Formats: sequence, C-alpha cells, structure tokens
Amino acid sequence: MSQTLQSPETTDGATGRGRWMTVIFNNETNSIDEVIHILMSATACDQEEAEIETWEAHVYGKAPVHFAARGECERAAGIISSIGVKTEVTPEWDD
Repeated sequence: MSQTLQSPETTDGATGRGRWMTVIFNNETNSIDEVIHILMSATACDQEEAEIETWEAHVYGKAPVHFAARGECERAAGIISSIGVKTEVTPEWDD
C-alpha cells in the first residue's frame, strides 16, 4: 500500500506568547489506531490523551495535539505527518 507523505505546514504569523501548537486534521486514510500510536510516539503522551485527541480530530475535523517551543512542535508534526496525517504548526495565541 502506498501512502502520500504530508509535509507539516508552519504558519509564520504573530510570535504568540512563546508557545506553539501542533494541530492534526482528520482524514479518511489512516485508522484510529494508527493515529493514536503515532501521537503517543511523536508527543510522548499516554494512550488516553492520544485517544481523546484522535476522537476530537475525527469529530471536529482537527485537534491540537502538542504545545511546546516551535522547534519541538515542528519535530512532532514531522513524525505525525510521516504516516500521511496533515499537520499544522502555529503560535498558540494570536497577538
């Protein structure tokens, strides 16, 4: 099975208040279990948190999954997007 790799999208807007966030978007390609496992791997969260974030993306179309410095969020987004999940890295707050 071939997969299309998604590159993380970085919004270079306002500087925010120092923290950035990684957002995932729902898709019809990856299974729920795949997304849960990649979130646990990319963000070091526990299974319960990964399940909640995956559910939120599935129901609402997107979900914030990681909050940290920009570089750390881009690292997590790179891991998550490696399985085809669309990601975005943006400042946590709009100034």
